[in-house]
Amino acid sequence: MVKVEINGQIVEAREGDMLIDVADEAQISIPRFCYHKKLSIAANCRMCLVEVEGAWKPLPACATPVTDGMKVHTKSAKAIAAQKSVMEFLLINHPLDCPICDQGGECELQDVAMDYGDDVSRYTEAKRIVGDRDAGSLIQTDMTRCIHCTRCVRFGQEVAGMMELGATGRSEWMEIGTYIEKSITSEMSGNMIDLCPVGALTSKPFRYSARAWELKSHNGIAPHDSMGSNIIVHSKDDEVKRVVPRENESINEVWLSDRDRFAYEGINSSERLTAPQIKQNGHWITVDWETALQFVVDGLKAKLTNSEKVGVLASPSATLEELHLLQKLARGLGVENIDHRLRQTDFSMDVNGYQTPSLQTSIDAIEKSDSVLLIGSYLRKELPILNHRIRKAALDNAQVHVVNPMSFDFNYKLANEIIADQDNLVSQLAAVAKAAVEITSENEQAWLDDIEVSDVHRQIVQSLKAADKAEIMLGQIAQSHASFARLQKIASVIAQETGATLNILPMAANDLGAHVVNCLPQKGKNVSQMLNDKLSVFINYGIEPEFDCVESQAALNAMKQADFVVNFALFDSASQREYADVLLPIASFAETAGTYVNANGLKQSFKMAVEPKGEAKAGWKVLRVLGNLFDLQGFEQTHSNEVLAEVLDNDQPQIDFNAVQVELDNADESYHMISPYAIDGIVRRSPSLQATPDANAQLTLRG
Repeated sequence: MVKVEINGQIVEAREGDMLIDVADEAQISIPRFCYHKKLSIAANCRMCLVEVEGAWKPLPACATPVTDGMKVHTKSAKAIAAQKSVMEFLLINHPLDCPICDQGGECELQDVAMDYGDDVSRYTEAKRIVGDRDAGSLIQTDMTRCIHCTRCVRFGQEVAGMMELGATGRSEWMEIGTYIEKSITSEMSGNMIDLCPVGALTSKPFRYSARAWELKSHNGIAPHDSMGSNIIVHSKDDEVKRVVPRENESINEVWLSDRDRFAYEGINSSERLTAPQIKQNGHWITVDWETALQFVVDGLKAKLTNSEKVGVLASPSATLEELHLLQKLARGLGVENIDHRLRQTDFSMDVNGYQTPSLQTSIDAIEKSDSVLLIGSYLRKELPILNHRIRKAALDNAQVHVVNPMSFDFNYKLANEIIADQDNLVSQLAAVAKAAVEITSENEQAWLDDIEVSDVHRQIVQSLKAADKAEIMLGQIAQSHASFARLQKIASVIAQETGATLNILPMAANDLGAHVVNCLPQKGKNVSQMLNDKLSVFINYGIEPEFDCVESQAALNAMKQADFVVNFALFDSASQREYADVLLPIASFAETAGTYVNANGLKQSFKMAVEPKGEAKAGWKVLRVLGNLFDLQGFEQTHSNEVLAEVLDNDQPQIDFNAVQVELDNADESYHMISPYAIDGIVRRSPSLQATPDANAQLTLRG
């Protein structure tokens, strides 16, 4: 530790720390544009020039390490003169279009110009003009405003892992642009909007829809994956206008995936269901809530004489409160066919209990891993925030290994990649398990006798075994695999033999929460059985079965064959009108209060940001009223907190994989890959996301 004097204030710091960081910790303001705490140091804007005693010229605070006894002046005449000169040069070519710039009101250039700019420009020559680039459907470019801070360029290289933006030319003719007019395709690209200190990169969906000072801010939790990224929902006139990240170092740092950032457009979709509707004599009519709920009660009572013919399918993105009351209502009516695992096809492990998916290691600790094995996963698209942590580990010399049914474009170097392209994902993973058993020589696994082992399999095992922190992760492809139970068993053997941590990654926002509240068929049928056993009644909560179930055709057929179908829905659609009898409009994540349980088991609650569209109601309130109409006990809650209080910390028992028997013969190798922009109804109705290349990815590769 050293002592540094800044503006007469003695500050203690670690030797070698950059002066700008030391000043920030001491709450001493130094202007900057190119510096960002999450990016490398560029020192190219020069706005942070300060006077250091003993130096013959002003020094950039972002690139000057502190030393013991250093004396710094950030407000001296020399420092101010340097900063004003830099500001003058930056404004020489900058257009005076603040009144129409979306960055107006939250622009770093505006803020700094107020302190260091002049009211009269001495520059009389013509200003440069830079043509805009079409960077895709998410980012709007106005490159004449660019001040060459290169934050966006460094973000692409260092965080997104894709060199999507770069600089051409020199001096004032330097331009930031994409390579041969390509669009920006990173799943984290929207973070460039936050990083841009001026209005050169702004949100294309948000463009010209509101001014920064008109927006109301509401803290929230991202609802489209299991990371539980912290967000801020911005609204105007009770309409969500944009979503931006809220800093949380232990989860999403300062980043946000494009899916969580831009999916909000779906909330404002013209397809939103805004009033209850019932089908009578083959015709749909709009009714009030009282009539619709009584219609549901009468319809269900007529069918509940055989509760085994009633199925409840729940969205894994519903809140903890909604899932709790849903299963409580169903079981109160004697219905045990309850499930949320819509994208799973192999349920053979259920006879041993329910394996709760979870990330056993904290999200921020993942970047300290030494070795990671990904099984059946394109993690970069499935869980971008978690993938970013693994990328940081890989950049810190961690070894990442992959066993996948096809090759994917990861944004970091892979130590080993096994592509099971001949319908043998199970046997390839079994070879890794056998290599682990051979190396440890402690346990015999007779069912692995016929498996052949190669040097690559042994290298993966040796890497996991030598690591202080090793992680094994089963992703979305593995979980939708027809032999998911086999993959779990084999992965558990590898983990046991190597000492690695086994993680079955939750995908949806509340996958883990659904397990916490037992939204599972403990005494009833699972999703697959419900869809194929010709049930007479379905209650679908927050889903469109024909799109959200991996067995999409079976789901659609099951709905059409049922006698009575109740849809708690956010959206109206032609397909739902074909099979449903009741459509009940419920609120989206931004229109209700609730709780999500993230991949680490962290419960994060949020409040309502905007009023629900039309006559839509918070889902938990609708379920509570239905409980009352059925005269069930335990439906007296008046606030979501009362519902949450009923949900105890229910630690789900994990399966003892040693007791699980697995045969490798005749393993079904069919699997599904879900587009990252087709995971739920809100995302599917975001025009900007649907215009990206990722949205056009093939959904089912085989099976």
